[in-house]
Amino acid sequence: MMNTILRRSVLGFAGLALSTGVVAGPLATLTDTTTPAAAAAAVQADKPDSGTLIPHGTQGTQSRIDLGDEQTGNVKAIIEATKKAGMDERAAVVAIATSLQESKLENLGHLGERNDHDSQGLFQQRPSSGWGSVEQITDPEYSTTAFLKGLKQVEGWQELPLTEAAQKVQVSAFPFHYAQWETQAADLVAEHWTS
Repeated sequence: MMNTILRRSVLGFAGLALSTGVVAGPLATLTDTTTPAAAAAAVQADKPDSGTLIPHGTQGTQSRIDLGDEQTGNVKAIIEATKKAGMDERAAVVAIATSLQESKLENLGHLGERNDHDSQGLFQQRPSSGWGSVEQITDPEYSTTAFLKGLKQVEGWQELPLTEAAQKVQVSAFPFHYAQWETQAADLVAEHWTS
């Protein structure tokens, strides 16, 4: 019931009509012949490439901020929620860029007079718009999952420029501001996707 309500409210808010496994074997018979250089190359190969992360190129001037420990923790939470939702690295880039624009990756509570209506959390979601309770939207996993559910409802989101995909979920008064964070979001996904 809650998922249906959330999905309907996300779609309405957005204005839309509408695994890995472990293989185990006899360890005693395995011999590790990997050199340190080969191991480092293998780790690098596991990192997503820029063609995967930014398939359409960036739009406009790119912005960048230094991140503190809390913000880095929120990046990791967004990536984990993205994986849990069964979505790929590109979805994580869109989510992180959106959070960079909305909150600078800070899990914001109510800001008093500086608040945009009742927007809170990493994605500045609004309880009054059906995103969830204050407790839910200030939980990084919940808020990311809610954002990704909205993104999944955008037909062909993978083929859209980042700012258009983000805007279809967020319905911002400043729709092109998401684009400025694409490079930093891609760099963060490349750094933390396999960590």
